[in-house]
Amino acid sequence: MTIAGSDSGGGAGIQADLRTFAFHCVHGTSVLTCITAQNTQGVTRVDAMLPESVTAQFEAVMIDMRIGAIKTGMLLNQEIIKTVAKKLVAFGFGNVVVDPVMVSRTGAQLIDDEAIKTMRDVLIPLAAIATPNRYEAQILADMDIHSLEDMQTAAQNIYKLGARSVLVKGGGMTGDLKAVDVWFDGDRLEVLQTEVIDTNHTHGTGCTLSAAIAANLALGKPRFQSVQEAKNYVTEALKYALAIGKGQGPVGHFFPLLK
Repeated sequence: MTIAGSDSGGGAGIQADLRTFAFHCVHGTSVLTCITAQNTQGVTRVDAMLPESVTAQFEAVMIDMRIGAIKTGMLLNQEIIKTVAKKLVAFGFGNVVVDPVMVSRTGAQLIDDEAIKTMRDVLIPLAAIATPNRYEAQILADMDIHSLEDMQTAAQNIYKLGARSVLVKGGGMTGDLKAVDVWFDGDRLEVLQTEVIDTNHTHGTGCTLSAAIAANLALGKPRFQSVQEAKNYVTEALKYALAIGKGQGPVGHFFPLLK
């Protein structure tokens, strides 16, 4: 299940998540939290779903289907974050990947301060895996991140918030750290590195990564292996990124078909 917003341009959000699920051969279900009017050049409008609608969507799926894993993406506001956390607790669901969408990889804040506090205090402790980018990790860990050592410290600090494991993503880093992520699960502190793909078309990489992790978890794979395989999937998808529209195109989720 993906609990996230809709991207009318099809590059990120619910649309990217469902494509990612499909190409991992798992059936995707969805809970829509907001609707955006956006394309490759940016977002022009965002409309939040009512919390009651979020609840109804979640319950409709959970009472009928066996869900192997859940990922959360853009939750938009404090009310929706609280609603999602409440339903996760009520159903006793623990296999949750939290992509704490708060700040873009360019550093632009996407939700207000109250929502950020609720994300940190209420939702992060429910995460089997939290996947913050550099700027989100800075907020959650309450520190600046400029080096690999900073990323490692941030991962450990976020783990202390209650997440069972943390992946601090290096997509917002510069230089040699651009394709480097840091994993920490309380015991294992790992530096994960993949090749850097030279493309400007990276829209939806964060959504795709967390969706791929969730898909692997749903297939019964361990958390660390799920992250490794998800990173490989995103790296390959970046090689087939789509130069569509007039701005930043999406990754090529369907690259397996091209092979």
